[in-house]
Amino acid sequence: MSTPSLPLTDRSDLAPRLRTAFLDADFTADGLLERLGAPAYAALARAETVPALRATRGGTPLDTLVRLFLLQRPVSPAEAEAALPGGLLGDAVDGGWLRREAGGEAGGEVIRAVIDVRPYGGPDGQDWFIASDLGCAVGGAGGIGSAAEGVVLGVGGASTTLAGLTVRGPVGDALDLGTGSGIQALHASVDATRVTATDLNPRALSFTALTLALSGAPEAELLEGSLFEPVDGNRYDLIVSNPPFVISPGARLTYRDGGMSGDDLCRTLVQQAGDRLNEGGYAHFLANWQHVDGEEWSDRLRSWVPEGCDAWIVQREVQDITQYAELWLRDAGDHRTDPEAYAARYEAWLDEFEARNTKAVGFGWITLRRTGAAEPSIVVEEWPHPVEQPLGETVRAHFARQDYLRTHDDAALLAGHFALAPEVVQEQIGLPGAEDPEHVVLRQHRGMRRATQVDTVGAGFAGVCDGSLSAGRILDAIAQLIGEDPVRLRDQTPAQIRLLVEQGFLEPVEEGARAQA
Repeated sequence: MSTPSLPLTDRSDLAPRLRTAFLDADFTADGLLERLGAPAYAALARAETVPALRATRGGTPLDTLVRLFLLQRPVSPAEAEAALPGGLLGDAVDGGWLRREAGGEAGGEVIRAVIDVRPYGGPDGQDWFIASDLGCAVGGAGGIGSAAEGVVLGVGGASTTLAGLTVRGPVGDALDLGTGSGIQALHASVDATRVTATDLNPRALSFTALTLALSGAPEAELLEGSLFEPVDGNRYDLIVSNPPFVISPGARLTYRDGGMSGDDLCRTLVQQAGDRLNEGGYAHFLANWQHVDGEEWSDRLRSWVPEGCDAWIVQREVQDITQYAELWLRDAGDHRTDPEAYAARYEAWLDEFEARNTKAVGFGWITLRRTGAAEPSIVVEEWPHPVEQPLGETVRAHFARQDYLRTHDDAALLAGHFALAPEVVQEQIGLPGAEDPEHVVLRQHRGMRRATQVDTVGAGFAGVCDGSLSAGRILDAIAQLIGEDPVRLRDQTPAQIRLLVEQGFLEPVEEGARAQA
């Protein structure tokens, strides 16, 4: 099934006028929450529309816009005119945003939306709007997923995850590779001097232009093509990509299927990114990867990292091949079609995995930073536990700690000063009434929310780290307190200090910061 061409006009004045009408009606993320209430708002994220329909029976302009663009329900011409006044309704119909059709009372006409428009709150309170195909956004009437070729998805869990992971701050050039409806390009427009967005699907580029215009953001350079082909040899300070990472037999659906064998698309994307980054630049990807029988998945991912780059790779979830096939067959609605056709497609997925000796599929995040270091830092880990988004600053701090550890041997660590990171607490675990705990655990309540078990020395060391004393002096004091040989303690403890720094429990304190303290 193919998707019709995007019928939207290129008139430059229409999107800004629609934005004004949306804001006047309080058709914003905050306005939706206030109008619908938390339960109905949350139900939209589950593609359940009944609570929102009940909450928008008042006929106000906000009710009308919610029903038109989020719930894809018809409204009367009078309601549409009230929500889009001053000739805007007619211009929106002529421009292809809305259409008139039969179906009203007494044979009259109704107004329907042609595209999905979802209010989206920016990181600094901006009122943004994401344009996508009907029923293809969280909070839309149909939910994520479609069997239509060329369909453009709106905002969803993957796109918001990637936006939250991305390191933010002023940059020159940013690239959103595989832009879809333009969510990452929109975020990048806040900090970047120039934004380039690419996609193999020309419809996606049209929707990106709409998303930026409706959101009042600067225009981006829009280029059609696959992977890095459209940008020649250009380099960027920031690259973000939520690519079509699904490992599937063939390239049936452009918005999700990579079209290469197995996980080759994600591998190629990561490997080619190194030569596209400026020094100090970041590249952020969501990806799927195969778990191949007889091969460590972590070694597979390490081999993807390009030369000259540090990397942090986090596996968030693993599914066996049957779970994975069922997830994406249902995503496209194949389970609602002919049972024999569904079974045949299911078989094709399993045949593909069997041919590639794949036993499971991992999902997660890949972040690269261009450093040119002689000894790159490559951290590959599995972390299925809850985290606190946004994680951009956590990602930045991770790579800063790698820089520190790379340039500090054990002697330098002992001479260094450290402070316990904010929101870290100590938990003592043991039997009630016992004199000593069985385990001491340090736990973060922000960012990755890690927990790590430490011994008595590690707990005592972390507890007194406030940046005022060097690590060596603290260890000497602990040695005296517990009757331990200070030389032996200095020899044994740096490995534990290094681990606590690497995982973010301890933060190095520079000399200038110590002087101010």
